[in-house]
Amino acid sequence: MRASRLLSIQMLLETRGRMAAPELAQALEVSVRTLYRDIDELTAAGVPVYAERGRAGGFQLLPGWKTTLTGLTSGEAEAVFLSGLAGPAADLGLGAQVKSAQLKLLSALPAQSRGQANRISSRLHLDPVEWYRETDDLPHLAAVAAAVWEGRQLAIVYESWTRTARQVVHPLGLVLKGGVWYLVAAREAKLRTFRVSNVRAAEMLEASCVRPRRFDLARHWAESVRQFEAQLNTAEATVSATARGLAELRQLNSAVGKALRAVSAPPKGERVQARIPIESIAQAAGVMLRLAPEVEVLRPAELRRAVLERARGAAVMYAHVDSGAHRSS
Repeated sequence: MRASRLLSIQMLLETRGRMAAPELAQALEVSVRTLYRDIDELTAAGVPVYAERGRAGGFQLLPGWKTTLTGLTSGEAEAVFLSGLAGPAADLGLGAQVKSAQLKLLSALPAQSRGQANRISSRLHLDPVEWYRETDDLPHLAAVAAAVWEGRQLAIVYESWTRTARQVVHPLGLVLKGGVWYLVAAREAKLRTFRVSNVRAAEMLEASCVRPRRFDLARHWAESVRQFEAQLNTAEATVSATARGLAELRQLNSAVGKALRAVSAPPKGERVQARIPIESIAQAAGVMLRLAPEVEVLRPAELRRAVLERARGAAVMYAHVDSGAHRSS
């Protein structure tokens, strides 16, 4: 484990350049004190790591020095094959390159390791699209991806909720979430998220993309999702649910699932009270009506009335349709 971490330090400094001690320690998931001990061990072994002090300082390798790897373990080879799963790579126009890279990797592995690496593709299939949902039409994904890879600005015609407009963005990364591709880009010095299926035209420009200093796509996306969910669920409701109702509530979304994490299912024939986050009265009324009678809204009174009004409207409509069907028969 220690040897693997020392090698990781070398590769991080080689690929990312100068890194501050806290940043490097966080990447390795160790304390800063442990990192300093590892740096001392590397320098004692002859690895040319040097430190620069100051606000812009950090650890860095001597320019031109490179890590020499002797080979991949079987587990590492399997991980490489896992990262090249066919579906998303094909969406990005990289299917042929992934297959070629896998073939080269297999030929470089010892014979006894090839079977273990190959088993990933024969035993694991990734289908990122949710049940009962069609995949998005993505005629411009390849062009968007090309701008991301090459670090070039991108002119897009984008259809939002309110309008369709042409805009120039600095593409920073692509995210595949729940079968939907999103582009994270900078526009007018602000980070924005664009659904790729809403891109009606895309043209890569000659100008280079300007990336924010130390931008981390995964960290930015996680924070964006957290903020989006917090803004979405601005109210709260108290409900009474059966065991079945509780299970159905947990399937609504991650925010409700988290709120119900400590709530135990009641015995058969009984109900349990719980508080859950909701988006709005109008949105929650439709959801709660669908879950009735397994879930009953207790508070707020406004939501309870909204559910009741929807239930009465549905009862009137179906009674009318039912009586009409009887007359026609």
